[in-house]
Amino acid sequence: MHLSRKLWGGRFQDRASATLDQFWSSIAVDVRLYRQDITGSLAHAAMLHSTGILTSAEHAQIERGLSEVLADFESGRAETSAEDEDIHMNVERMLHAKIGPVAGKLHTARSRNDQVALDMHLFVRESCAITARLLHDLQGTLVSLAESHTDTILPGYTHVQRAQPIVLAHHLLAYCWMFDRDFGRLRDCRERANVSPLGAGALAGTTFPIDPGQVARTLGFSDFYRNSMDAVSDRDFVVEVLAANALIAAHLSRLCEEVVLWSSAEFRFLTLSDAFSTGSSMMPQKKNADLAELVRGKTGRVYGALMSLLTVVKGLPLTYNKDFQEDKEPLFDSVDTVQNSLRHLSGMMETVSVNKSAMRATAESGFLNATDLADHLVRRGVPFREAHEIAGKLVAVALRCGKELAALSIQEMREVDLRISENVYEDLVLENVVARRRSPGGTAPEQVVLQITAMRDRRDRNETWLHSVEVPG
Repeated sequence: MHLSRKLWGGRFQDRASATLDQFWSSIAVDVRLYRQDITGSLAHAAMLHSTGILTSAEHAQIERGLSEVLADFESGRAETSAEDEDIHMNVERMLHAKIGPVAGKLHTARSRNDQVALDMHLFVRESCAITARLLHDLQGTLVSLAESHTDTILPGYTHVQRAQPIVLAHHLLAYCWMFDRDFGRLRDCRERANVSPLGAGALAGTTFPIDPGQVARTLGFSDFYRNSMDAVSDRDFVVEVLAANALIAAHLSRLCEEVVLWSSAEFRFLTLSDAFSTGSSMMPQKKNADLAELVRGKTGRVYGALMSLLTVVKGLPLTYNKDFQEDKEPLFDSVDTVQNSLRHLSGMMETVSVNKSAMRATAESGFLNATDLADHLVRRGVPFREAHEIAGKLVAVALRCGKELAALSIQEMREVDLRISENVYEDLVLENVVARRRSPGGTAPEQVVLQITAMRDRRDRNETWLHSVEVPG
């Protein structure tokens, strides 16, 4: 093929090698944007018609041709070419094959620079809503599980050491609040991505009497860029969604780390469904939490996507640079990884079995009620620092005797401090230890029930937002 067949090749005499054509072609990656590209072109064509740049006949031809190209992509009949470099030129070439030279009028008052920016805005806007929906679903799974375990006692940990008894619902709801913050970040990302760059041209605008506001309204954008240079060079909205995804991945990884630990024989807190576990090729007894491990491991590639694009944009002058071709692969990989992780983790958590007796037995050992022994003394007028020291001495006594605190006799306790009363044993019962933590946000079942209600209210509001922004189908 002579280079003049390139849509930009009028001034060029020498052609690139086949290997260079492959190197700078992005069609293998950005073919995924065919729907966004055609949707944007349909809106652009409608605007060109309404401003008198296209006749009614030309507009009808272009609209029909684009619909046919879209149908070819949807049915798998469309054949792309690396020689056409990217999705935009492939679509234009296919359109030309269907309607002839009038296809060339579609690119009036438009550059690939604002065209690709539009495609990316459409993709990010949609992906934010889809990821938010999947977060919402996983959150709902955890809330339902929490409702069944408002009185299931297990150890809470600091430094991976048993610390204080909590109820399982409290632990699960901590992740729900993390995911609620993630949801809010995605909502904010979508708001900032919901701006149309089309009309900026290559960088300086256009000489034609266009109406970028019409295009924005047609595509459901809240506004259009007020600076054409910013419009084609802005990738903040992509970096922002990659950062939001990185935090989602971090939170999923923390949840998965606990699933891996809790499903081990050393903890026995959880039993995973066989459908979300794998075995060993050598050891027949093994049941591995491979899904949780894999999601934990994929966090690295989500972080990598963020760092990749930050590195791309850090030294770019205004406006468009070919470096921006490297924004799509990390975006697509980050979005796919996070969305697939959310889908599968929802299934894993829906089918998990909770071993309440193992959780309870672990909470009964390790002096998790030592703080409550100190609090017992504080309620009798002892300064907390002094009470803390007394409780620590009693832990040492219990260790020497091979007992838990509640198994010490009142005489053994009073040998350390005479101010300990006989109702100390009531204070050391795990249910009472948990129930007394009634401070807002605490682990007392009555507070956890309030927390579940608050979380359900938040989810209802988020559900309303999702219905307002989700793409049908």
